[in-house]
Amino acid sequence: MSSQDADPPRKTLSLKTVKRSATPASDDDGPRKRTGARARQVAQQVRVKEQSSARRADDTPAPRRSDAASAGPPTRAPREGGRPLRNMQRDGQRETRRDTRPAGGTGAGPRPARVHDDAPVAASWDDLLEDEATQDARPAPRPAPRAHAAVRARDDSERYTVFAPCPQGMEEALTIELQALGFEDAQADRAGARFTADWTGVERANLYSRLATRVLVQVAHAPIQHEDDILELARATPWERWFGPEHTLRVDTSAIRSPMKSLQFCNLRAKDGICDRLRDREGERPSIDTVRPDARVHLFLTAETATLYLDTSGESLFKRGWRLDKGEAPLRENLAAGLLALAGWDPAAPLMDPFCGSGTILIEAAWIALGVPPGISRPFGFERLRDHDSRAWDRLRQEARANVLPQLEAPLVGIDRDPAAIAAAQRNAERAWLSAETIRFEVGDARTAQPPADSGWIVTNPPYGERLDMHAQETLWPEWAAQLKRHYAGWHLNVITSDLKFPQALRLKAHRRTPVHNGALDCRLFAFDLVEGSNRHKDGA
Repeated sequence: MSSQDADPPRKTLSLKTVKRSATPASDDDGPRKRTGARARQVAQQVRVKEQSSARRADDTPAPRRSDAASAGPPTRAPREGGRPLRNMQRDGQRETRRDTRPAGGTGAGPRPARVHDDAPVAASWDDLLEDEATQDARPAPRPAPRAHAAVRARDDSERYTVFAPCPQGMEEALTIELQALGFEDAQADRAGARFTADWTGVERANLYSRLATRVLVQVAHAPIQHEDDILELARATPWERWFGPEHTLRVDTSAIRSPMKSLQFCNLRAKDGICDRLRDREGERPSIDTVRPDARVHLFLTAETATLYLDTSGESLFKRGWRLDKGEAPLRENLAAGLLALAGWDPAAPLMDPFCGSGTILIEAAWIALGVPPGISRPFGFERLRDHDSRAWDRLRQEARANVLPQLEAPLVGIDRDPAAIAAAQRNAERAWLSAETIRFEVGDARTAQPPADSGWIVTNPPYGERLDMHAQETLWPEWAAQLKRHYAGWHLNVITSDLKFPQALRLKAHRRTPVHNGALDCRLFAFDLVEGSNRHKDGA
């Protein structure tokens, strides 16, 4: 047989057996990567342990290995927030709070899981303790670079400059509200109000303000000339006091007369500066989440300066948590509350909305009259920040609930021709924990509706523009005005509309017109004092 006929050499593949090491992985492999609420819990547990170890090392010499081995497991101190621990002292003494806050602004103990409208309730403290015991059995994570002791913890007596934005036209009303809440130095500013407060005051503003859109704490301010100045300003700001790599981050930028060519690039510079600061201080950068971030930062630019704000509200404050059903052109909740304030409505007086839609104005009025804080049923951004005192926050909310009145003194009535709108309003009121007797919603026509009392207020957002055809406008407003003159003498009428000629359509003269913005619409809040058979429009109001 020739060499060409011989079988070619076969290729073989051999598998080499690799013996697994019996020793655990080295510390160089790093801890398991976590994200979300559990990441914040683990990171804060690690910081508390590091601070406790550092304090013990400073106070006493390190124990010998034999002594440490015989000492037994460490005793856990009581934790802040959550349910009371089962082994509380029963001798009448109050539980002593252990200050476990590291100087870097880290909260004491693990943080509760983040709660959203569609998220389950956070795990109990028993579950968290069990998770922590499991975490203790894993290899110890690498300590974060830089000593956290170099950054001071948040001082409860520290005062902050705060800016609360609001709908345009509501600045003065918001200032009055903030002063009534105890912020005596509140001053109206462009599209908002400024005041100073300690951290508890910041939480109170979030809980109680009905007109503010957000509560922003100023953390840095400096003159700038270039985008790189924004980067350096963000790098120099001690963000680790409030959040770290275990949090997700979102940065927003707005400007007035800024010479910067691209706000998007300015936004990127601010984000890079924040992330670089945290990477240098703690070894990692936070992840970006533009939908539901743990921490929000706002950059505001003017012609010569840049200001960085920490958003303590999270989602906008007008999101109270009860309005899921919306009408054709709904008002935001804080705008509805602002209209009631501008109208001068007395919470002890009757209120009527003959074009109530999904009931926003009346539900806001009911909460005002009952003393229900607008933020009582929603989460806030500051609850996810470091050093959040959940126990003090719970006390603040319990105090607010204790001051809620059991019932109203005067009727609140909502009318709409659309049965679907009335059904939506009733569902919204139910979600706002209001009984059917609190607000009377009914299908009806404003042109024939009778007043529920001899005097009171009408505050309404009637259909206008594309929501109403020309024929309806020609008949609806004169007929409604005739009904008002016949049956509503002594009532105060307040109407928000973008139709600047609306008083002419009613043939009534407005004694006050207040510019307000309903979203992007430039509107007016017209105020009329109704007197039987008079107040006719003659001079083109």
